[in-house]
Amino acid sequence: MGTTVLIVDDDPVQRRLLENAVNKMGYRAVMVQDGESAVDMLCDGSGADISIVVLDLVMPGLDGMGVLEQLRRKNVDVPVIVQTSQGSIDAVVSAMRAGATDFCVKPVSFERLKVSIHNALKLGAMEDVVRKIRKSDNGVFGFDDVIGDSPAMQKVAGLGRRAAASSIPILIEGESGVGKEVVARAIQGSSPRNGKPFVTVNCGALPENLVESILFGHEKGAFTGAVSSHSGKFKEADGGTLFLDEVGELSLDIQVKLLRAIQEGEIDPVGAKRSVKTDFRLISATNRDMIELVKSGQFREDLYYRLNVFPILVPTLSARKTDIAALVKHFTARICLEEGRRGISGIRKDALSMLEAYDWPGNIRQLENTIFRAVILCDGEELTPNEFPQVAAAMGEDFKTSDDGKIVPLVSTAPVNSQPSDPASIQTPSFAVSMLSETGEMRSLEDVEGKMIRFAIAHHNGRMTRVAKSLGIGRSTLYRKLKEQGIDANDPNPTANTVADAAGSRKEDFDVASDVA
Repeated sequence: MGTTVLIVDDDPVQRRLLENAVNKMGYRAVMVQDGESAVDMLCDGSGADISIVVLDLVMPGLDGMGVLEQLRRKNVDVPVIVQTSQGSIDAVVSAMRAGATDFCVKPVSFERLKVSIHNALKLGAMEDVVRKIRKSDNGVFGFDDVIGDSPAMQKVAGLGRRAAASSIPILIEGESGVGKEVVARAIQGSSPRNGKPFVTVNCGALPENLVESILFGHEKGAFTGAVSSHSGKFKEADGGTLFLDEVGELSLDIQVKLLRAIQEGEIDPVGAKRSVKTDFRLISATNRDMIELVKSGQFREDLYYRLNVFPILVPTLSARKTDIAALVKHFTARICLEEGRRGISGIRKDALSMLEAYDWPGNIRQLENTIFRAVILCDGEELTPNEFPQVAAAMGEDFKTSDDGKIVPLVSTAPVNSQPSDPASIQTPSFAVSMLSETGEMRSLEDVEGKMIRFAIAHHNGRMTRVAKSLGIGRSTLYRKLKEQGIDANDPNPTANTVADAAGSRKEDFDVASDVA
């Protein structure tokens, strides 16, 4: 997602000069010749990708001050740099009060314009972060505030908006770190319950002996240490939304009470003589295979179907890589704001290309932590590949930088039909499993399959759901094959033999990949 600058000026010469300057800075320029066109573009959705406006103050028809007033009236939040040949103090004060970010006097120099755009972009990014935080705190964070224009996320947003219009129970599924809570907050902010309480409970972090009290509350004296009454999370969410994260971690005893709370709309606090009515919207989330939990008896089947009325699957970050640029911009601005780092404006193209090429097994949470580390390491105005050593190490020799600065995967240059007499001379890509044994004989399907499974377990750090998905098989099939092959999924280095046996592969490459993944 590149930076787009809207140039608004009635002078064609000035428009051309500004366009050349903006393009030289590496940004994309869009030009209009009057204020009316600028307001239309910024308000009708066609200018949704515009990051900053360079606005002439004196124009026929709707002038610069009129444009600023229209944008403020229509709540269009975009940084505006005003420029004019009349650099009076009164004009500067009036423009700033009307919402301008900066003020330049014509003819503006290249360096002055560059600094002004640079500062305005940083300010705009930080204001966007603050605006999202405030919306989240106020319970009005909606899908328009969710970062992601990829088709996968647009599908999630479409389902979420439909679900928000009713009180239907929702089960949000997805790997750890994909942003399930963000989707839950967007559903709340898009529903009639927006602005009401949004209560989050991490079911996997609840102490076993206090789960019932925390969820359903207790009366004074109900047990040792209960010196006062406690309403519980269900009652705290009265009128709003209760978000149960990692709901698959709840014990069977608590599942029974949860089922009754959903069915009857009432809870039984510990030590209470009567049930308590509560009005809540329930959204659950899990990163586990709920069907497998039901089959194994760890989760009640009737409760599962109560929770899974409207399932929403949040995609992994590797399935929505076109959103990485926007996520990097958001995290950089937010972390700079939190850490007081005011000198970082963005990320260099080659660094962004490297991040977009990486697989991100830890999803958005891993990306956020990676950006956090990069911001702390950064000494310049932009994040560079040097600030991402772990990502670079994970990619190793599987990737290279192309002539246009993009990170691209390496491919084998050996002819497809070539058959070297020496099996050891066969060149295989890094991490590949050779089809031939060390003696030059074809490996059996069972042998190759076992090595693929061992490598997938190490590559995905033992996360069996992702292992099964990457291999294109179900979890039950995967466990059956583990048993048949005699593979221990808990082995800390299940691919040691695979890497050692693969012709042309390098053990140090695998070690780096395992450490980072």
